[in-house]
Amino acid sequence: MRWEDWAPYVFLLAGVYFLVGVLFFYAGKEKIFDGLGAPKGIKEQFAGTFLATIPGTDAAWTILGILEFAIFVLVVISLIRLEFMPNRGKPWLLSAIGLAVFTFSVLAIGQNVTGENSGAAELYIYAGATGVLFFLILQLPPYRAANWISGRVGSPGGDG
Repeated sequence: MRWEDWAPYVFLLAGVYFLVGVLFFYAGKEKIFDGLGAPKGIKEQFAGTFLATIPGTDAAWTILGILEFAIFVLVVISLIRLEFMPNRGKPWLLSAIGLAVFTFSVLAIGQNVTGENSGAAELYIYAGATGVLFFLILQLPPYRAANWISGRVGSPGGDG
C-alpha cells in the first residue's frame, strides 16, 4: 500500500475508532457505572409518558447505557481482532457502527415521546452521519482495492 493510500486509511480509521469508542464509552459509563437510575431531570422529562411505566425511566436509562457500552465493547473487540489492518474484514467495527445507528434511533424515540422535536432532529442527523461512517468503511480495504485513493487519479496505472 502506497503512502497516498496508507495515510488517509490510518487517519480515517483512527478517527472512527476514537470518535465512536470514546463517545459511547463515556455515555454508557455514565448511565451504568456512575449512578443508580436516571437523573432527576430525565425522570421529570419522561413523567406522564408510557416510558415512565414501560419499561420505566430507570430501566430505560439502564438499557440505553447497556446499548452504549456494548458499542464500546464491540469497538474494543474490533481492535483486539486487528480489524484496523487493511487486509482484515471489519465485522465487529461495522456491528458497532450499526448498533450506534440503532441506539441513536432509540434515543430519538425518547425525544419524540416528550415532544423534544429539535433533539429528535439532532439524533436523526447523528444516526445518518453514523450511517455514512458505515458506508465509508465499506469503501476501505479489504472491501475495495488497496490502492483505494492512488488508483483513482492520474493514469490507468495510478501513477498520477
